[in-house]
Amino acid sequence: MMPAPTTACPPLPAGFGKRVHAWMLAHCVARYERMVAERKRGLFANLSGDILEIGPGAGPNLGYYPKGCRWVGVEPNPFMHRYLREAAARAGLSIDIRTIVAETLPAEDQSMDVVVSTLVLCSVTNPAMVLREIRRVLKPGGRFVFLEHVAAPEGTRLRTVQRILRPVWKRIADGCYPDRETGPSIERVGFSSVQYENFRLPLGPVATQIAGWAIK
Repeated sequence: MMPAPTTACPPLPAGFGKRVHAWMLAHCVARYERMVAERKRGLFANLSGDILEIGPGAGPNLGYYPKGCRWVGVEPNPFMHRYLREAAARAGLSIDIRTIVAETLPAEDQSMDVVVSTLVLCSVTNPAMVLREIRRVLKPGGRFVFLEHVAAPEGTRLRTVQRILRPVWKRIADGCYPDRETGPSIERVGFSSVQYENFRLPLGPVATQIAGWAIK
């Protein structure tokens, strides 16, 4: 007897997950951006000069930068680049996009006035290396500006939920860890000053967040 024919699902096209992630960041984050708009206005006030942003995604921060700045974005997902260029055009900015990871920043030592990271350190492969790179490229007195979701305090119900969800969350959110202790990691790098606030948003597993700055 001949075996019954089988039908196999065709393989997904290369880069399908990254393409979907780019589309989602471009079209599905308006609610979050409204919730953090006031904090971003405070964090981004008076930034100028040479600015390097890691993981700029679809460009939600571009509207906060002064038009005279020199902006370089490190965005390894090439499907984000179209959205970035569209956001830059709306903001009236000239931008330079580099398709590399944040563990090797495209800047000389002590060459940048500002480095920006929003919702990025949760998903980089080596957070400690990225933070060392940020400190390396900043000029003396340069500023690292960050807004990140972080681990809930130990012993809380949310921390337990974050830990349980971590394996699935990493797969559906492009490598994102819901329980990274990013604040202490920034404090350990060797900045001369670190200041940030802890706050909560109605965002389930990523409700706990920090926003602040560090000075080299």
